[in-house]
Amino acid sequence: MEITADPAPTFRDATDADVDEVVALVESAYRGESSRAGWTTEADILQGQRTDPEGVRAIIGSADGRVLTVERDGRIVACCQLEHRGDHAYFGMFAVSPTAQGGGLGRIVLAEAERQAREVWGAAEMHMTVISVREDLIAWYERRGYGRTGRMTPFPYGDERFGIPQRDDLQFELLVKPLS
Repeated sequence: MEITADPAPTFRDATDADVDEVVALVESAYRGESSRAGWTTEADILQGQRTDPEGVRAIIGSADGRVLTVERDGRIVACCQLEHRGDHAYFGMFAVSPTAQGGGLGRIVLAEAERQAREVWGAAEMHMTVISVREDLIAWYERRGYGRTGRMTPFPYGDERFGIPQRDDLQFELLVKPLS
């Protein structure tokens, strides 16, 4: 049997027509039983939704933001939010389909997001926030050059748009990577 590599991913900015597919992808990567097929699941710490159509639509419609998608065989298998914030860019809403995780696609998407932030916006740094108890995920970002800052922001308890916490110690830590 011949083994062939996955085709190169096709990157493009999401449009309003992609909103439902992007929301479904993000939900599948982080929430519910389907997320357990991958390693990025938050199902044990958060229930409820991870994002919603209004939030995704707002990013797509923003002058300083976009949702970068990756297509394979005509369907979106990965995405991330990029937002231009002056001298830095913000990276968020990163999702890879649980069945596509572990094969290097996440590294490719992150590298492309960094390249675009640097080349299109002239961003000197990439910023992101990660739930501080997600040690495995933080370690993955550290291996890709992101540094922990120790700067924490509270989790929005009581706002179900961000999920329903299953523990009382959730907060976000800012991670930063120089892009120069």
